[in-house]
Amino acid sequence: MLKRLGLWMRFSDEPNVVLAQYRELKRQVPLLYALLTVNACAVAYTHWSVAPGWLTIGLDGLLVAVCGIRILRWIFAEGDEAISVEEARRQLIRTTILAGVLGVAFVCWSLLLDRYGGPIERAHVALFIAVTVIGCIFCLANLPQAAMLVTAVVTIPYLAYYLVQGSPVFTAMAFNIALVTAVMIRALLNSFAGFGTLIRSKDRLAAKQAEAERLGAENARLAHTDALTGLPNRRHFFAEFDRLLADARRQGRQIAVGVLDLDRFKPVNDTYGHVLGDRLLMEVGQRLAEASSDTMLLARLGGDEFGILLTADIDQTCAIGQAVCDRLSRAFLIDEQRIQLGCSAGFAIFPQAGETVHELFDRSDYALYHVKSTDRGRCALFSHEHETLIRSERAVESALQTADLESELHVRFQPILCTHSGTVFGVEALGRWTSATIGHVSPERFITTAERIGVIHAITLILFRKALRDFARMPETIGLSFNLSAHDIVSPNTISILIRMVESAGIDPKRITFELTETALLRDFDAAVRGIRALRALGMRIALDDFGSGYSSLGYLRRLPLDKVKVDRSFIADMDEASGRNIITAILGLCQTLELDCIVEGVETEAQLRSLRDLGYRMAQGYLFARPMDLGEFLAWMRRQPVSTPDIEPKALPTLRVVA
Repeated sequence: MLKRLGLWMRFSDEPNVVLAQYRELKRQVPLLYALLTVNACAVAYTHWSVAPGWLTIGLDGLLVAVCGIRILRWIFAEGDEAISVEEARRQLIRTTILAGVLGVAFVCWSLLLDRYGGPIERAHVALFIAVTVIGCIFCLANLPQAAMLVTAVVTIPYLAYYLVQGSPVFTAMAFNIALVTAVMIRALLNSFAGFGTLIRSKDRLAAKQAEAERLGAENARLAHTDALTGLPNRRHFFAEFDRLLADARRQGRQIAVGVLDLDRFKPVNDTYGHVLGDRLLMEVGQRLAEASSDTMLLARLGGDEFGILLTADIDQTCAIGQAVCDRLSRAFLIDEQRIQLGCSAGFAIFPQAGETVHELFDRSDYALYHVKSTDRGRCALFSHEHETLIRSERAVESALQTADLESELHVRFQPILCTHSGTVFGVEALGRWTSATIGHVSPERFITTAERIGVIHAITLILFRKALRDFARMPETIGLSFNLSAHDIVSPNTISILIRMVESAGIDPKRITFELTETALLRDFDAAVRGIRALRALGMRIALDDFGSGYSSLGYLRRLPLDKVKVDRSFIADMDEASGRNIITAILGLCQTLELDCIVEGVETEAQLRSLRDLGYRMAQGYLFARPMDLGEFLAWMRRQPVSTPDIEPKALPTLRVVA
């Protein structure tokens, strides 16, 4: 029993229980002192005429003054949030001690008054003591140490006093009060145990809620964070974009959205492997994170594409974007490998470029596409020129979707000749489209659009069938080439149909060469290799077109089963300079070493032809010899050409292609 009593008298070591006790006492203790003040004044009033003034006025006034001070101290005590656990514990200890002192003071004052007056006045004193004890127990229910101390220092002297007096009535009253207070103390202890359990339960619940909130916040963070780079991901980017756009619309201000795309990342990824590619993206993410600020959000949208949102310095959008591009253009050092990337960016500004998230993002993406095509490594802002191009592309897209491709598509042929004798080695087929609604459309425009809207396979098959039909009427001494798009070479279904067409036409597959650009190989290198092997298995040839215009042309010569190379026409324009001539010479030497046929495109002047002869080139094509012609024009042109056997024998027959 004493052990349990000792446990009850100990102040809790649990911080939240101590703070909860303090909060409850801050509400209850002023009521306790108010109760003591009113009751003491009532007792003094009933004894005014029978007791000396030092008891009814002096001592009572002193006790009432102490109670008033304590009321004010508790009312203006520190709030629940401001007080520390240690300070709250000191307040509990101070309150317990003061409760004991005041209990002794009030019971002594009461018993001194009991000596004066008749039975009614004495009964009032007894009632005052009883009510005071009961009030203290209730008001100090959450501080059992103080409640038990007050009960002890009041009830024990009270009971002893009336036992000594020998009055049966007052003795009985004292015993009744003692019994009631004992029961109330027992109930108080049970209540306080429940109070402690409730506080601990709340703490556990709060801890679980806090943990749930932490996990929820962590899950939300992970859901909005790119796992590889640590940057915000696509979901977070567009959610933030939507929010910032709504704010900008409401506040009448500008914001800018941009799309960043790494240059040369895929060749690096293919060359060094995906593990190093991932580490490279992590380094890119770190540089972008360092560039982020309160007014600039950078996020990874997927692959090697990143998004940027600007909410300030909108007039400096291009400069900010170029600074980010330049940051990513600095060399990366990974596993002692020095890797040089580039970065291009396109931006669109609200409200000039669009009103919605979809419009603004699409236009920034279009600006990026345009700058990668014309000025790679730079930053472009969506402009009225881009808007005109978009409308033009939409017109082409709409016309393609409703076109009668069978009747509107046709083929033109451009010969490939011997630079010495002028003998025709083969022809290159050029796809043409004359729309019934918008007229003639350049191959560069309609092929790109066809790839985007998914009709490129149908166009490829129609043009190839028409090319084979016309080719069947050409001399058997020449070859034919056809250019496959990035979508065609990775499509097993398209490759199978092309093979069946060649077999059905009864043409020797060795007379057919399919040309591929580096762009086609970049789309999906492994799938492209499978398509190439399927074509070569039948005997058809493969050429790498526009050689030297990309980043990985030399790598493809090593990694692919090629038969010939077509040198990009841009090198012909630089032949007057020593550097240009050196490059042209080096390409020819490389092809001869690898036993690949080498064809130069874009020959337009006699001076260029003479230079190519001097350098050792044997095959060329261009406007100097002939412009693209339909079948009838080509056959008539052929009748005017030399018929002698060429002075060289190409390793593979020249080619026919559909040029986009």
